[in-house]
Amino acid sequence: MSEVFRTGNAVVRRQQAPVPVTIAGQAIVATRCISLLLLVNELGYDGVADLVHRSAQSWDSTLILIISQLIFCIELRCALTLMRGSRRGRWGYALTQAVVVLYMCAASVGGVYAEIFSISGANRFEILHSLMMHKVPDLLVLALLFLPASSRQFFQRS
Repeated sequence: MSEVFRTGNAVVRRQQAPVPVTIAGQAIVATRCISLLLLVNELGYDGVADLVHRSAQSWDSTLILIISQLIFCIELRCALTLMRGSRRGRWGYALTQAVVVLYMCAASVGGVYAEIFSISGANRFEILHSLMMHKVPDLLVLALLFLPASSRQFFQRS
């Protein structure tokens, strides 16, 4: 201990995240950034400008657009914090996924605004099946965060 005070150099070792947690964090960042790039590529400049213009027409659609961007940022933040061992990052990501699934169900089945967040289908079963297929990567990430023993132990230490 006195060596630390004399030299001023302290060695701080942080525990490395287990492989499932690291893969899950990187997968969250990768899937979110790639999906954003694919959406912008699909819509093009005019489509993005039209989306923002239509969203600015009323308060409810503006609020939905702002919340969707906020959820995007929260998911990225959760990915970075969970790789450091934060339980809040893991539970925050699970909570954002629950909110997204509930809203997408409401937008697809109930006809809530923002057709960009809805999934089309002939009936409710087909819509829910498409939604679950769309969320399979997120379910796999959640499985990596909650199921392996190394992941559970990593989050219980912090």
